[in-house]
Amino acid sequence: FFLHVIMSEGDSGASTTYPQQASACRKGGHLMIKEHACKIVDMSTSKTGKHGHAKVKFTAVDIFNGTKHEMLESSTHNVSIPNVTRSEWQLLDIGDEDYLSLMDENGTTREDLQLPESDLGEKIRADFEADENINIIVLAAIKREQVMDYKKQAQ
Repeated sequence: FFLHVIMSEGDSGASTTYPQQASACRKGGHLMIKEHACKIVDMSTSKTGKHGHAKVKFTAVDIFNGTKHEMLESSTHNVSIPNVTRSEWQLLDIGDEDYLSLMDENGTTREDLQLPESDLGEKIRADFEADENINIIVLAAIKREQVMDYKKQAQ
């Protein structure tokens, strides 16, 4: 007689971050700094004293709001890397309170993202009202999602 135990983790087992050695990070990659999911714009390594450890200095920009963050870490220590995903959705409609009606390639629809309150949002609305077919680019990380860009589909 066998007993099967099924372990269940919340959030379908997908972690929002994963560890990586600081020295393995690269410019253009992603990094968590003070709870912000950031894209690394610059990094430098400094060698310290006789018995010290090399340090890595990161300069990075928040992928959601563009704010700049800096962090210093020993090159041998682990840092947190956010799992960042990019998805593309067809814009079906702009509804009440600027919620976007979106559909993916499998026909799945969603209406939980709002038009950005920025130049990007104004451009999306103008092109949509001009009857352009538009695909919305959504970036997701650390349980947040945001409209980051869009592109017009070929007619």
